[in-house]
Amino acid sequence: MSAGERPAKRMARAGLCSRREAERWIAAGRVALNGVVLDSPGVLVGEDDALTVDGAPVGDAPPPQLWLHHKPRGRVTTHADPEGRPTVFDHLPADLPRVVSVGRLDLNSEGLLLLTNDGAVARRLERPENGFERVYRVRVRGTVADGDLAAMRAGAVVDGVAYAPVDARIESSGGAATWVEITLREGKNREIRRLFADIGHDVARLIRVRYGPFKLGDLQIGAVRPAPKKAARPLLEAPG
Repeated sequence: MSAGERPAKRMARAGLCSRREAERWIAAGRVALNGVVLDSPGVLVGEDDALTVDGAPVGDAPPPQLWLHHKPRGRVTTHADPEGRPTVFDHLPADLPRVVSVGRLDLNSEGLLLLTNDGAVARRLERPENGFERVYRVRVRGTVADGDLAAMRAGAVVDGVAYAPVDARIESSGGAATWVEITLREGKNREIRRLFADIGHDVARLIRVRYGPFKLGDLQIGAVRPAPKKAARPLLEAPG
C-alpha cells in the first residue's frame, strides 16, 4: 500500500461498509484522517496514517468471507431504514462480523441473499459484466401462457425503462396461480414485478434460489451459513 488508497476503499476492506456507504459517511463528517475530519473521499490514506470512523480506528482488513442467508419476507436489505422497517442486519447472528449484502431483495421478496465482509467481493458479484446469473421462482396470480413471456425473453421496455432479455419458463400452472422460473443476468430495481405487471399479472411471491454458483438449497428461512469453499474461493482470492 505504498501509494496509499482511498479512505472508502480502506473502510470497505475493513468490513465496515460498502464504498458507496463509506462516501456517505465521509460527507456526513464521520471520518477523520490523522485527526482531521475529511470533507472529500478523494484523499489517499497511507500505510502509517490513522483513519477513524466516529473516533474509532479503522483496523486492518480481515480475510474476505462470504455467507449465504435465507432472507425472509418483511425485511429490507439496508443497514438503517428511514421508515423504521426491520432490516436483514437486525436479525443476523451476533457472532457475524459487520457485513454488506450483495445486491438487494425488496421488502416482500425472499430467498438467497449473499453477505460479505469485503466490499470488493460484493462489487465483483454485482457487476453485470461479470455475468453472475440470478435465478428466481415467481408465483404469479392467474394463468400465464408461455406466449405471454415472449416480451420478457426478447427484452421489454416498461415505462421508458429498457430491460435486457431474460430466460423465463413456466414451472407449473394451477389456474389461480402460475409458477415461473426467471433468470436474470443484470437486475434492475423491482424488475421482475414490473415485467409481470406489464403483461397484466401481479407477483404474489418472489424467491431467489440461485446467485451465480451459490444455491439456496435447504437453507432454512432466516438462517446464515458460510458459502461453499470451492465456489467461493475464486471470488475471495481474486485481486480487489
